Amino acid sequence: MIYINRFFLSILDQFRNFYLNSKFYDKKISKIYNKDLFYKPSPYLLSSLIKYQKKKIKIEDFSLDEIWNNNNNLNLKEFKKLNNFYWLFSLDLKSSKKTVQSIITNWINNNNNYNKKSWNFDLTAKRVIAWLSCHNLTYEESNKKYKDDFNKIIQKQTNHLINEISRSELIDDKLVGCASIILVGLCYQNEKKYLSFGSNLLKKISKLTLDNYNFPKSRNIKQLIFFLKYFILVREWFKEAHVNVPEHIEETIYYLGQGYAFVWQNIGSDLLFNGNNISNNGDFDNYLKRLGYKFKNVNQECGGYIILRNKKISLTMDAGPTPNLDHTRNYQSGALSFEILSNGKKLISNCGYYKKKNSKLNQLSRSSAAQSTLIIDDNSSCKFTKIHDTFIIKDNLKIIKRNFVFEKNYWKINAVHDGYQKKYNSLHERTIEFYTEQMAFIGTDKIIKKKTNNNYKFDIRFHLEPGVKLMKTQDNKTILIELEDEGWKFTCDNYDINIDNGLYFGNKNLYIENQNIFITGISNNEVEIINWEVKKI
Repeated sequence: MIYINRFFLSILDQFRNFYLNSKFYDKKISKIYNKDLFYKPSPYLLSSLIKYQKKKIKIEDFSLDEIWNNNNNLNLKEFKKLNNFYWLFSLDLKSSKKTVQSIITNWINNNNNYNKKSWNFDLTAKRVIAWLSCHNLTYEESNKKYKDDFNKIIQKQTNHLINEISRSELIDDKLVGCASIILVGLCYQNEKKYLSFGSNLLKKISKLTLDNYNFPKSRNIKQLIFFLKYFILVREWFKEAHVNVPEHIEETIYYLGQGYAFVWQNIGSDLLFNGNNISNNGDFDNYLKRLGYKFKNVNQECGGYIILRNKKISLTMDAGPTPNLDHTRNYQSGALSFEILSNGKKLISNCGYYKKKNSKLNQLSRSSAAQSTLIIDDNSSCKFTKIHDTFIIKDNLKIIKRNFVFEKNYWKINAVHDGYQKKYNSLHERTIEFYTEQMAFIGTDKIIKKKTNNNYKFDIRFHLEPGVKLMKTQDNKTILIELEDEGWKFTCDNYDINIDNGLYFGNKNLYIENQNIFITGISNNEVEIINWEVKKI
C-alpha cells in the first residue's frame, strides 16, 4: 500500500507540475490590475528579520555579467540567496538605480513564466517583499515601461502565492507568504483581492498554529519569536500605509509579546528546549524599543514551561506535554528537562538543536539523552517516525500532574510524565527544590512502576555548556563544577555518578564537544528514588 500511495502521489505531482508550467496557468496568474505603486514601505522595518551588513556595498562591485549566467550552476543555498533578492538590503543607496533595475529586468526576462526552482513558494514571497521594500533602488526614477513590467511581475507572483499557499508544507513559509500578499495589497491599494485575502488568511494561520493563549502549539520558542517578528512587521506596514490595523493582529501581538517576555526578556538568556538555539534577541529588543513596543509577563508558567527566578538565579523546567503530531517537526523529547542560570551564566543546560534534516545529529539532538532528564535503557521518552524526510512524534506523551511553589526562600517544581508507561509500565516523576539562602538545588527523580519484576538500566544526565569545567573528587561521591568565577558541587549519595563527553548544538547547525554529569543505576524497586543535589560552594 505504501508503494502504491507513493506511485499515485508521484503521478499527481507530475500532473500538477505539467499544469503549473502550462499556458493555462500562466494566463490564470497573469490577470492583474496593474495599478501604480501607491504605498512604499520603509526598508528598516525588516531589520528584525534581515542581517544588515555594517559596511554597505555598491551594486557596481557585483560581477554583473555573471550574476544570472551562473544562476543554474549555484548550489541551492547560493541560488536562494541570489533569487530572494535580500542582498538588496546590503546595497549602498548611492548604488546605481539604473543598474539594479537592469538586473531585475534581466530576472523578469528569464523568469517571467513559472519555474519550479526560481518560483519556489518561500523564495517568491521573500523576493516580492525585497523588491517592494527596496523601492528606492528597484522602482524610483525608472521609466514607464519598466514600472509596468515591475508592477505586472509583482502581482503575477502574488497571484501564484495565493494559488499555492494552501499547499505549502511549512507553516512558517505560509506566514511569510501571507505577509507578502498583505504588503502587495497595501502597496497597490488592492483591498479586495490581496489585502482582505491576506488578512483573513493570517487569522486562520494564527488559529491553526497558536493555542488559546497564543503560544505556538509546537511549544517552539524560536517559532514564537518568528511569529512575533512577522506580526509586528505586518502591523507596522498597516500603520505606515495609514490603513486600520485588524483587531486580530493587535491581539495576537499582545499575547505573543507576553510569551516573548516570559521566555526571553525576563531572564535574558536562550532556553534550549524544543528546537531553540542561541540567538541574537538583543538586536530584536532594540528594534522593539525603537518602535515603542513594551511587553510584560509576571507569570511563572506559560506554554508548558515553568520559570522561577530572582535577580541571581532562574530555574526552568519543560513541564508540558508533546504537541499534536502535526506540530512536532522540531520537537525534542525532553519532558521534565530543566536549565539553571546563575548570575546570567548557564549552570545546567540542554544540548540544543541540530536543525539539518537527514542527519544523525538531528536525531541525536532530539533524543532524551541530549536533554537534562531521565533516560531508561537508552530509550527516549518519545518515539519518532519518519515522514517525508522529517521525524515527527509517533505517540503523544502526557503530563499526569504538575505544580510549583514560588516563595522568597523556597522554590519547588513537581511534575510527572507517562512517556515510559507503554514500554516499561513506568512513570517518571521529578521534583526540584531550591533553597535560596543555602543556594542549593535538591532534586528527586522517581521511577514509579506498575510491575516490579522488570529490572532495567536508567541514566539521568545533566548537560553543561562548553567551557564549563568539571572535576571528580577522589572519593567518587562529588563532582566539582567551575562556572567562570563560581564554584558548585554535584552530589548523589545512593548511585554512581560520572562525567561523560557529549555534543552541544546550541549554535545553529554547529556542534562542539561538551561534558555532562550522569547518574546511572538499575531500577529494581516498585518506586525507584534517586536523590541528587547541586549546591554553591
